[in-house]
Amino acid sequence: MLYPRTEGATFDHDYYRDKHIPLASAAWGISEIEIDRGLDGPYVAASHFRFASIEEMQAAMSRGDRAAIVADVANFTTITPVMQTSEVTG
Repeated sequence: MLYPRTEGATFDHDYYRDKHIPLASAAWGISEIEIDRGLDGPYVAASHFRFASIEEMQAAMSRGDRAAIVADVANFTTITPVMQTSEVTG
């Protein structure tokens, strides 16, 4: 998930790390997550959820409580997140 730097937007990094990420992690049944705080560049924050395969990611997201995760976004930011699915190649 990427959070674009947006004029006038707010982002609570502590809430994101301590509340939102554990919520998503529990819903999707994963523990391998990296969180970035953007110091410069186009994103204020990013998180990287690692799944063994695209199929595992799709299965996890279909069984998680997506509505609760989406609703929680308003508790830490006014930014609309951007989802990117990537393959680690190195």
